[in-house]
Amino acid sequence: MQQHPSVEHAEIVEPVISFPPNSMIGSNSTVEPVTSYLPNSQVGRPPYVGKPWSTGLFDFHLNQTNAIMTAFLPWVTFGQIAEVLDHGETTCPLGTFMYLAMLPGFCSFWIIGSKYRKKLRTRFGLVEAPYQDFVSHMIFPFCSLCQEFRELQYMGFDPALGWNGILAHQQQAIQNQNEQSNGPPPVQEMSR
Repeated sequence: MQQHPSVEHAEIVEPVISFPPNSMIGSNSTVEPVTSYLPNSQVGRPPYVGKPWSTGLFDFHLNQTNAIMTAFLPWVTFGQIAEVLDHGETTCPLGTFMYLAMLPGFCSFWIIGSKYRKKLRTRFGLVEAPYQDFVSHMIFPFCSLCQEFRELQYMGFDPALGWNGILAHQQQAIQNQNEQSNGPPPVQEMSR
C-alpha cells in the first residue's frame, strides 16, 4: 500500500501517549497511531497550578470588620465581591439579592459562591486550595467569603469601596503620579 505523501516526509515527533502501541502496528499496516502531544515548552515541566492565596482560609481575624460583617450579613459581603469581579455590571444590591435568593433553596448559596470564587481564582491565577471551590463554600461559606474579600483587598481592589470607588481611587492615584512627574523641580540651594 502506498502512504500519503505528507506522511512519508513528516518529521517524527516523540509522542507522549500512543495508541495502539507501535509494536502492534505492522510495517504494511495503514493504521496510524492516535497520538496526543504536549507543546515543546510543556515537556518535562510540571503543570502550572497557580500562585498561593495571600491569606489562608481561616485567617478571618486579619480583617475583623469584614469578619463580623460576614458573620451577620454574608450576602452583603458576597454582593461587594460580585460587584468587583463583574467590573460593576453586577451591583452590590443585585449581588446581595442573588445570594439571598439562593438561601431558601436548601441553602444552595454555595453554588453561586463557588462560581465567583472560581472567577476570582481565574482572574488572579490563584491555586484551588485548600479545598475545591464548591467544598470551600459548602462547608466554610463565611471563611471563604472573608478570604475572597481579603484577596481582592491585597490585589488593590477593595470591595468595601465598590467598583466606582475603586475606579475613582485608581484615577486619583494616576493623577497624583502625573502631578509628581510634571511638577516643578525641587528647590536647589548653593552650598559653600
